[in-house]
Amino acid sequence: MKESDLYPPVKTHLEALGFDVKAEIGAADVVGLRGDDMVVVELKRGFSLALFHQGIARLAVCDCVYVCVARGKGRPWLKSLRENVKLARRLGLGLMSVRMETGLVEIHCDPGPYAPRKVARRKRAMLREFERREGDPNLGGIRGARVTAYRQEATLCAEFLALAGEARGAEVAKSTGVARATTIMRDNHYGWFEKVTIGTYRLSDAGRSVASAG
Repeated sequence: MKESDLYPPVKTHLEALGFDVKAEIGAADVVGLRGDDMVVVELKRGFSLALFHQGIARLAVCDCVYVCVARGKGRPWLKSLRENVKLARRLGLGLMSVRMETGLVEIHCDPGPYAPRKVARRKRAMLREFERREGDPNLGGIRGARVTAYRQEATLCAEFLALAGEARGAEVAKSTGVARATTIMRDNHYGWFEKVTIGTYRLSDAGRSVASAG
């Protein structure tokens, strides 16, 4: 497939909207005119940084700019589509795709000013994690397991039980300063704790390994 294969479906789509359409006008892949309205479309076989660079450049001459790719298949492509729609919106670009088997053009977002919607719940969660985190044990950009405030608090509980043998949650909380000690041991997210009786816990073999390593 070539980028030029995207042009006929895009041309047909824009003509159905009343645009007079021509290809390769100046630096633009596709230009459509409808009275005083102008639309520019940049074509690529798939998502790339270059595609968005081109779209941004066309905003210097036209407010209505779309980037267009051939539609892929499967969940990975749909995930990529969602992320690139977010990017296009942030840049003020529209995004369309073409189903090459049928020539169907789908509009996923239209050009326009970007107004991000803040998610207060996520911000609160980040602030709580920042405040509870002791020190700065991670490296920015790492993948895989991270040291979280929750893990730090669970480690404190494990280290206390390594000395105490077994203890009630209230005692662990008072001695370690971990207010949610009982909940951490009851939920046993890491498999470090064993319930002795109601409200009383001791370490599992995995927990003893963690405590000795600390």
